[in-house]
Amino acid sequence: MEAQVILPPVIDEVPPPGLAIVEELDKTLLVQLRDGRKIIGILRSFDQFANLVLEGTQCARERIIVGSQYGEIPLGLHILRGENVVLMGEIDEARDPPAGLTQVSEAEIKQAQKAEREAEKMKGLMRARFDFLDLD
Repeated sequence: MEAQVILPPVIDEVPPPGLAIVEELDKTLLVQLRDGRKIIGILRSFDQFANLVLEGTQCARERIIVGSQYGEIPLGLHILRGENVVLMGEIDEARDPPAGLTQVSEAEIKQAQKAEREAEKMKGLMRARFDFLDLD
């Protein structure tokens, strides 16, 4: 079996910096923000600072994943500041979600997210109480 050689892209195949976003216009994107939120919508516009305008067939929405559940919160027309964008890429909404994830209603995912935050807060409090033990 021969080792497969992967060559770097030819410089002519790599789009200039501004054109990469142009190719994503009118496509459904998932955008991950610095604070960990994931926003899904259709890219309608952008500017020189990579600020993005997203909307959707219903509207742009935030996808929240808690454990094995996920839900989507409608946001309407949404403007994202470019400095907060960590990652973005086209998604195929026709594909099924990954195995093991179950879609729940907006109310259920908000409740699960609140419970997760409270559990993390309690975990932090318990750690702080045992800090004097110097377990490291």
